[in-house]
Amino acid sequence: MRVRTTSRELLAVELSELLPDGTGQPWCRVALDGHPLTGTDELADSLAEQLRLRGRHVLRVRLWDYVRPASLRLERGREDPDAFRFDWFDFGALTREVLAPLRPGGSGLVLPALWDAELDRSPRMDRVRLTEGGVVLVDGPFLLGGELETDFAVHLWMSGKVLLRRVAEEHEWQLPAFDDYQREIRPELLADRLVRMDRPERPAIVDSLR
Repeated sequence: MRVRTTSRELLAVELSELLPDGTGQPWCRVALDGHPLTGTDELADSLAEQLRLRGRHVLRVRLWDYVRPASLRLERGREDPDAFRFDWFDFGALTREVLAPLRPGGSGLVLPALWDAELDRSPRMDRVRLTEGGVVLVDGPFLLGGELETDFAVHLWMSGKVLLRRVAEEHEWQLPAFDDYQREIRPELLADRLVRMDRPERPAIVDSLR
């Protein structure tokens, strides 16, 4: 196993060069998996910029825009870690509206957002047609180890001790869900690229775990 530090900018450049170039398939589906404090959202923004510089059509999809309605999401209470992991996010809708249309032979029509959690209603967005060779970047937690179809996956890892030190007090109740996910799913073994983010300003790329 070789670990090398880099910068946020160079990490995005390297990942943009690693992604499938579309040869043999019309689109590329990328998962950026990790706790919000690891910077999945920021990495998705940077990676999207790099891919656009290379002339590729890019669509950002945030898992936080694919939450279930509050009546379902909070049925077991507002601070239940198991509910957070298994009930909050509509992975079925993510497959139906984002990933399945980008299978070979699919329509290429993607719904960028399903539900506005703050307003607790649909944002009523139009579907976007991803052009040939385009990339969809899905970022958020708990993306690996289920039935989500992706062509390339990155897991951003942060140790439990660092998470506990950095997380806001109102979000501490979510940490057991991330601990269970890490222990049961082992996303670091499933991802195509593992990046350690204990120091988010200095990501550390793990070149091989096998």
